[in-house]
Amino acid sequence: MTYQRLNNIFGILVGILATTVYAMTMESTVSFWDCGEFISGAFKLQVAHPPGAPLFLMIGRFFTLFTSNPAVVAKCVNFSSALSTGAAMMFLFWTITALAKKLMQDKKGELTPTGLWASIGAGIVGAMAACFADSIWFSAVEGEVYAMSLFFTA
Repeated sequence: MTYQRLNNIFGILVGILATTVYAMTMESTVSFWDCGEFISGAFKLQVAHPPGAPLFLMIGRFFTLFTSNPAVVAKCVNFSSALSTGAAMMFLFWTITALAKKLMQDKKGELTPTGLWASIGAGIVGAMAACFADSIWFSAVEGEVYAMSLFFTA
């Protein structure tokens, strides 16, 4: 298998694993801080406190369209955070493997099998370490703007 194919497969697997973990541990209702304000703002498409995070609110509104039960709205917006952070972990994996590949290439610019697996391993370890870091995990399981900000930064 080529490096590109393995890199894509493992990147997607890391993203799926992270999203699964976040979805299984996400808040089922609102949590403390500004989450309630952002969730209700997304549900009614209103302006939250300044600056308001309009893109987060519009994407959150999209996720609230999947339910007609207002009791499940918080779960839908929280899932958007879980999905965003899972995708960010996938992009983090690909960033790490791109850097590791450059370090592992020989003088001809080719990647040995050992270098290939070392770069894939570095991506897995780095992305999973970030995935289970407290600050990332806590923002991934609640309806706050930080998870989506991490996604767009990645």
